[in-house]
Amino acid sequence: MFIGGNKDKVIENIKKSVSKQEYNVKVEVDDPNLSEWEKQRTVNQFLKNSNTLRYKVCNICARAIIDTATRYLNRNTIIVGLEHLKGIQAGAIITSNHFNPLDNTVVRHTMKKASYKRMYIVSQDTNLEMKGMVGFLMRHADIIPLSNNKKYINETFAAIIHKHLRKKHSILIYPEQEMWFNYRKPRPPKRGAYYYAASNKVPIISCFVEIIDLPKEDTPEFYQTQYVMHVLPTIYPNPDLSVRENSIIMMKKDYEQKVEAYENAYGKKLSYDFDKKDIAGWICKE
Repeated sequence: MFIGGNKDKVIENIKKSVSKQEYNVKVEVDDPNLSEWEKQRTVNQFLKNSNTLRYKVCNICARAIIDTATRYLNRNTIIVGLEHLKGIQAGAIITSNHFNPLDNTVVRHTMKKASYKRMYIVSQDTNLEMKGMVGFLMRHADIIPLSNNKKYINETFAAIIHKHLRKKHSILIYPEQEMWFNYRKPRPPKRGAYYYAASNKVPIISCFVEIIDLPKEDTPEFYQTQYVMHVLPTIYPNPDLSVRENSIIMMKKDYEQKVEAYENAYGKKLSYDFDKKDIAGWICKE
């Protein structure tokens, strides 16, 4: 599931970020760069368009494209722990490690297997300005834009999250925030995903994707890879605790589960000292 051009600079940014213990910063180099005003304009336009007939038609097309791509890209994906999704009666927040622009298809594939009807994805507002087919999908394939604007976050964004959870939809929120290309290790999470789970009284569907190197080259830089989706025990909020208390406990538990899944999958203790094997499939020339 390779996407994008030369990744030397991205890997170098990952190395630098690890050395500074900054695990949630941006490392990609070609993402759209917008001012705060441009970001808000983009989000406002997206919200306005989402109520139009044209958007609804494009949404149907985009979902069909994504579903087709999901089946193709995950034809060899292995799912472990699907039984943990049995018995979930309400909407849920999904968390997973973020290592590829298309890794959400692994999660989508898993939720389809669990008979979830619809999955939304929280995505950075700048992604709405991507070009070509990726941009079309970002603007139309059940995306919930995330912005730094506090008024938007506290009012509009929270209301959108609440609406979809009440409809028993699942929502994928990457607690690591930024994508680190083909980075194998789970990174310490931010609390947002767990706050929305706790405040809406819904569970966390805890996931970790293992990446296996294959012997065939995909590009001069990378070998092909295969995925193993580990569905971990579902994490429920405690009705006797506050939203803040629940969000902290759920976040800690989710991270512990992902670390354990990593250590079991790769047969070694988690250390954030950088190693070339941290980047899955990388044909390191050093």
